[in-house]
Amino acid sequence: MNVWPLKFRDLADGRILFADDAGGFFLSGDRFLDRYAGDALNEGDRVFLREGGHAFDGELDLSWTSFAYRWSQRQSKPQQLNYVILVPTLRCNLACGYCQVSRAPEKARGFDWAEETLAAVLAFLGKIESSEIKVEFQGGEPLLRVDLLEAVREFCRGKFARSQFVVCTNLQDLDERAWVFLDADDTFISTSLDGDRDTHERQRTHDTNRTRAFFSNLEAAVARYPEGKISALPTIDVSSPPDFGELLDSYERYGIKSVYLRPINHQGFARKIDQGANVLGRWNTLHSQFIDLLIDRNHCTGRFMEEYYFSQCLKRVLRFGADNHVDIRNPGFFASDYVVIDHDGRFYPTDEARMLSRIGRIDLSIGDVTTGIDRSKVEVLNTGALNHFDPDCIHCAYQPFCGSDVIDDISRYGRIDMPRHDTWFCGRHLAIFDKVFEVIYRRDEAARASVAAWLGIGNWDPSMAAAHS
Repeated sequence: MNVWPLKFRDLADGRILFADDAGGFFLSGDRFLDRYAGDALNEGDRVFLREGGHAFDGELDLSWTSFAYRWSQRQSKPQQLNYVILVPTLRCNLACGYCQVSRAPEKARGFDWAEETLAAVLAFLGKIESSEIKVEFQGGEPLLRVDLLEAVREFCRGKFARSQFVVCTNLQDLDERAWVFLDADDTFISTSLDGDRDTHERQRTHDTNRTRAFFSNLEAAVARYPEGKISALPTIDVSSPPDFGELLDSYERYGIKSVYLRPINHQGFARKIDQGANVLGRWNTLHSQFIDLLIDRNHCTGRFMEEYYFSQCLKRVLRFGADNHVDIRNPGFFASDYVVIDHDGRFYPTDEARMLSRIGRIDLSIGDVTTGIDRSKVEVLNTGALNHFDPDCIHCAYQPFCGSDVIDDISRYGRIDMPRHDTWFCGRHLAIFDKVFEVIYRRDEAARASVAAWLGIGNWDPSMAAAHS
C-alpha cells in the first residue's frame, strides 16, 4: 500500500491535523505521527488511510484515480470574462480616514469618465463573449454619476442574456434619480455599516447630520427593497474595535444576515493609520472572538448570521469548486473572469492593484480601454498567482484550501518573494483555517447548527470530519 504524502499542523488543543494534497484531512495525535514518520504504520492505520482515500495500491487502483480527480477539482481554472468592476468616478462625498482608494474630493475635476472613455468601455463590454455579466460600480461614490451607470446598464441589458449590477455606495446623498436607478430588480446595493451610530460616525461620517442622513437612507432602502437586495460590511480598526454584539444588532436590525469583517486595508489613505504593534495578531484574536460570539448568538436566537469570509473558507475546506473569493483561488489567474476599469479607462487586474497605482507605489495597470489588455503584463503577475511550488506552502496542511495574494505582498513589502510565513496573507489565513478546523471538530450543538447553516445543509454530523487514534 502506498500512502499519499501527508502534511500536518499542531492545533491549539494538542491534536494534530493531517491533510493530503487533494484536501483530504483528519485529526490524530503524536502516536500516529510517530508511526507515520517512522514507517511503522499498524494495520488499523492502513485500513483508516485506505478507507479515507489517503492511500492506494497502484496506478490502476480506483483510489489513485479518485485522488487525482479530487486534486484536479481543487484547482481553479481560467474562466471566461463575465465580471467587471467599473470606476466611473473617483470623487466622493465622504472623507473616511481609512479610505483605501485615495478618493478625490467631490468637487474635483478630471476624475470622471470622459465621453470618449465611456464609449471605449461600452465597446470593450461589447466584445465580451459570455452570455451573462456582473457589473460592480465602485468609486469614489458612483452615484455621483448616475448618468454613466445608466448608460452601462442599458448597454448590458441589450448585449447580454443575463446581467446583474452592484452599486457600492455610501448611501449618503441620494436624489430621486439615484433611487430610481436602484429600484431595478437586477440592481443591488453594497454599502458600509461600521456598527452602531457612534462607531459609524467616528470612522466614516464625522458629523451628526451626515450620520443621520446615512441611517435615514439605509432605513428607507430596507423598507423599500426585499431582503437580499442590500449587503453591507464593516471596516474594523483593531486599535478601537466596535462592540461586536452591537454591531450584529445593527446588521440584524436592517435584515442583513451576512457580515464581512474587514481589517483596515494597507492601501490608499489608510496606509498612514498607526494601529499599534502586532496588528495581525490582534486582528486574528478579534476575528476568532467574533466567530465564537456568532456561533453562540445563532444558537440562542435561531436566526443564523454568518461572517462571510469565514463561511467561504469553511466551504473551501469541505467542497470542491468553492473558490468564488479570489483570495482562496489557486491558481488565482489575473484578468481571467474579471477585470477592473478605473476612472481614467486603465485596466487593472484587481481593485487593490489600482489602489497601489493611485498612490504612486507601483504601476500595475495592464492596458486601457482604447488599446486593450496587455497580456504580457498579466502573465508576469500570473507567475506568482499560485502556491503549488512555494517552499513554505508545499509543507502546509492548509495549502489545498488556500490561495495567494501577490498584490498584497507588493503593497506591504515591495516584493513577491517574501518567505510566505512572514506575510500578512499567510498569518491571516493560518489563523482562519485554524478556526475553521476548530469549529468543525467541536462536539457542541451550537457549533454544529452554525456549520450546517453556513454550508446550507440540513445538519452537520461530526462524523463527517474524520479522526484517527
